[in-house]
Amino acid sequence: MVKIKKTKFKGLLIFEKVNFKDKRGYFLELFKKKIIKKKFPFTCISFSKKNVLRGLHMQTKNMQGKYISVLKGRVLDIAVDLRKNSNTFGKYFAIELSEKNSTSIYIPEGFAHGFYCLDRENYLLYSCTNYRDEKSETGLMWNDKDLNIKWKCKKPLISDKDKNNISFKYFKNKFH
Repeated sequence: MVKIKKTKFKGLLIFEKVNFKDKRGYFLELFKKKIIKKKFPFTCISFSKKNVLRGLHMQTKNMQGKYISVLKGRVLDIAVDLRKNSNTFGKYFAIELSEKNSTSIYIPEGFAHGFYCLDRENYLLYSCTNYRDEKSETGLMWNDKDLNIKWKCKKPLISDKDKNNISFKYFKNKFH
């Protein structure tokens, strides 16, 4: 059984699922095609340690919608709306996803995405509506003052690539 919650961000959906637990472990239905009528040709797993911040990633062409679930651990998941004509353009959505709350999120095409890891070990499963387009990959600065995201961290562990992400102002001037 899945409870689907809409958000103020058009197309961004939250999926609260029932986790069937007993003394042996648990069983969880992660995804049903009849509920999300999207094709996901590309799936990947991400592992990150505590205090790692990944993102805010996006592609300027061949954008990806993403269905994201945490298999182990707990993350603060962030999606920034970059759709030009959207009522929520430049706003962000934040949610805690974890193994325990059995919640997944669907982020439609046109968003930047990132997450901050809250547990010692964090495994995320991404199912994407499009393949990676390395030539159009970029990202927004995690601490951009114009976005004003409340990350719950001060000094996260960030990749060298993400340290060179662009500002939201630069994104608006170059891609809009």
